[in-house]
Amino acid sequence: MSNQKQEDIFDRLMHLPILRIFEPFYLKYKEALLYTFFGGLAFFLNFFLFIGIDHFFAINELVNNVICWVVCVLFQFFTNRTWVFDGRVNTFSELVKQIVSFFGGRIATLVVEEIILVIFITWLALPSAPVKIFGQVVVIVLNYIISKTMVFKKPQS
Repeated sequence: MSNQKQEDIFDRLMHLPILRIFEPFYLKYKEALLYTFFGGLAFFLNFFLFIGIDHFFAINELVNNVICWVVCVLFQFFTNRTWVFDGRVNTFSELVKQIVSFFGGRIATLVVEEIILVIFITWLALPSAPVKIFGQVVVIVLNYIISKTMVFKKPQS
């Protein structure tokens, strides 16, 4: 069997004549581009799911947020595992380990973001929007590092 990775749908899209001009850039930055793409989809999924739950079920916003967070973390796990980091494993126990470490990392960065919000908004009374953006940038960078180095790390050869 070949050591070459099989092309995924995004690789095949880059072969389309209209997109071929972007292929060298895509190949060089594929991981970061796909991480950003699926992160954007997760953002919109979270936002519209939150609005939909609020509209149709009118439950507490914190409970709503947790539901949306869980759905989006599951979405991010499967998209990151499948397309961003190629996290294929051979056994069910390895898959469970990936899921647990992914959720653990996301919970850790949720705590980091909460700490940032408390310090800068609650204690220092800074405007919430810029603080939230700063917190999200920190979380995105930490999530990427955790996913790449701990959750979906390549086995030593």
